[in-house]
Amino acid sequence: MTTYGLTHVAVAVNDVHRTLQFYQEVFGMEVMYLQEGFLQLRTPGCNDILVFEENTGRPAGESAGIAHFGFRLKAPGDIEGFEEKIVSAGGIIISKGEFVPGSPFIFFRDPDGYEVEIWYELLAD
Repeated sequence: MTTYGLTHVAVAVNDVHRTLQFYQEVFGMEVMYLQEGFLQLRTPGCNDILVFEENTGRPAGESAGIAHFGFRLKAPGDIEGFEEKIVSAGGIIISKGEFVPGSPFIFFRDPDGYEVEIWYELLAD
């Protein structure tokens, strides 16, 4: 038996419309599905899906053991400009730098308080 791998992550949010605006401004994410209180976004050019749900009975922004989720860059130079996009969209930078030379990262909090990472790492495809 095989799978397509990890295809989506669902998180509780306070306002799907605010979440939509933030993730579109920062990553250019595309709407797959939107209804009141429920949103599915796809990373452009990928099959990654983030699901955002309002009123789940779970506190938005609390990860309950999940430290963060991340977006891996295709090229290290692509990290340029993300800090400004994150801040102007309402996110808060936590840290930035390089794990090793040539492997930059930014950790930030989205408007609900989730910790998100943008990084570059050379991995075999």
